[in-house]
This record gives sequence, C-alpha cells and structure tokens, in this order.
Amino acid sequence: MEELLAEVVGVLVTVVEACGAAVILVGAVWAFARFVWVGVRGHGSRAFVPVRLTLGRFLALGLEFQLASDVLRTAVAPSFRELGQLAAVAAIRTALNYFLSREIAEERRQVAEEAREATPDPAAPESPGRTA
Repeated sequence: MEELLAEVVGVLVTVVEACGAAVILVGAVWAFARFVWVGVRGHGSRAFVPVRLTLGRFLALGLEFQLASDVLRTAVAPSFRELGQLAAVAAIRTALNYFLSREIAEERRQVAEEAREATPDPAAPESPGRTA
C-alpha cells in the first residue's frame, strides 16, 4: 500500500512542479510581451512598474507551487534527512516569497501615491492662476 501511495504522490509532485513552472513561464512571457509593448510605445520608466508588479505576483505564485511540491515529496514516510532538506528549502522559498511580497506592496504603495498626486482633488479650491 505504501508503494502505491509513494507512486501516486510522485505523480502529484511532478504535476504540481509542472504547474509551478507553467505559472512562472506564463508570467515571464506575459511580462516580456508587456515590456516590449511599453518600450515600443515609448512610455516613461514608470510604465514598467505594473509589468514588474505582475511578474512579481506570478513569481510568488510559482514559488508557492514549488513549495507545495516539496511538501508533497516528503509526505510519504519521510526520513529526518528529507525533513531537514524540506525545512531548508521551505525557509529559503518562504524568505524569497516574503521579500518579493514586500517589494510588490511597496511598489503598489508608490504607484497609488503617484496616482493620487497626479489626480487633482475636485474638493480642493481652485488656485488663482487656474481658469475653468
């Protein structure tokens, strides 16, 4: 029975790893296409921020899939060595995901701030030099 479970988990690990790789690949292709599109259209460097944010989200999701495959790999009768390797890999991937998420949140905050600064407040009184 344990051998059958090990085979099933092995297949699941492969599927989940493939899903993670596919997510990262799709994100990279999408980001590259958007990068080229924004670059060709001649927008400023700030136009690349949404591209980076989206790529970051794809990478974070791909890392989650990869971590899930590592957890699955050790699901059937793990040894202490395998558990130690999982702990190390999980710590590294979690740290990567944490810092990537922090960078995404910071970029979003900056984009929102810039959008607020660029949009005039309709409730604000008009300046003397402005005409309607």
